[in-house]
Amino acid sequence: MNDFGTVIAPNTVRIERLLPGPIERVWAYLTESEKRGSWLASGDMDLRIGGQVELVFHNNALTDNDVAPPPKYEKYGGRMSFGGHILECDPPRVLAYTWAEGSGESEVRFELTPRGDEVHLVLTHSRLGSRDGMVSVSGGWHTHLGILADRLSGRTPPGFWATHGPLEAEYERRIPAA
Repeated sequence: MNDFGTVIAPNTVRIERLLPGPIERVWAYLTESEKRGSWLASGDMDLRIGGQVELVFHNNALTDNDVAPPPKYEKYGGRMSFGGHILECDPPRVLAYTWAEGSGESEVRFELTPRGDEVHLVLTHSRLGSRDGMVSVSGGWHTHLGILADRLSGRTPPGFWATHGPLEAEYERRIPAA
């Protein structure tokens, strides 16, 4: 399994991870505010089709021993939130919701499949509006999923911004220009 995400359509990126299970535990880290807040963003989720999704990010506080966000992302370091709606919910296997409603809404889909003691996670982020958006989202998801893997494994994750910068630069190189 390639650690880096791949472009699977002109506006869609897919990233796969093998995570420590069981599947119900990984599902909880996707859906429960406190657990999700330890790797991505806290906030309530009404786990039914059409239910509200609130994502409250605070990337500067996500990990210890970090660096300041780069100027490009300075405004995203503090507390920031946005909403969406559940598109699909089939516990504990599929969760899909809109992402950043009102600002070029895209869609995020998580698919979980048990593999022995591990869980295969497939994250697909679609309807991205531009190549720059794909690069940014890919670097962000890669960094956040690394933190998730570390949290599930009981490891201390490296700094969010310190990790994100080099990963975004690599996605800049990997994602072809239109």
